[in-house]
This record gives sequence, structure tokens and C-alpha cells, in this order.
Amino acid sequence: MKELLRTNDLVRLSWLQALLTDSQIPSVVLDGHTSVLEGSAIAIPRRLMVGSDDYESAKNLLEAAGESVSEPSAW
Repeated sequence: MKELLRTNDLVRLSWLQALLTDSQIPSVVLDGHTSVLEGSAIAIPRRLMVGSDDYESAKNLLEAAGESVSEPSAW
């Protein structure tokens, strides 16, 4: 899986997932529960992830919608 972006904006996150779903690109949000456990909804941003095979299509789709996509981080 690859990260498209990180955000604390739940409305934006929901809209982006709907955009991906409409284009038949499966996605998953990570760190939602961790954010709640830490006691602050904004302390830990949620990550929008897609499969490696769908990354380029998802990136192009979000950029066409005016969203900035995170560059993959090198560990």
C-alpha cells in the first residue's frame, strides 16, 4: 500500500474516498483509531492509502480534483 495523503479533515477525507470509490479505486484510512486513543482527534493525522498498483491512477485523479498528494517517504 502507498500513502496518498495525511489529513485531520474528516470531511475532506470522506470526499476523497468517495472520489476514489467512484473511479473503482479501493482505498483505506489508517490511524483513525489511534487518533481517538491518543485523546485528540487532531494529534495524529489519518492516512489515505491505496494499493501500489492503483497509486498512479489515484494520484492523478486527486491532483485533477485540485488535491495535493504526499510524495512517498523513503524509510
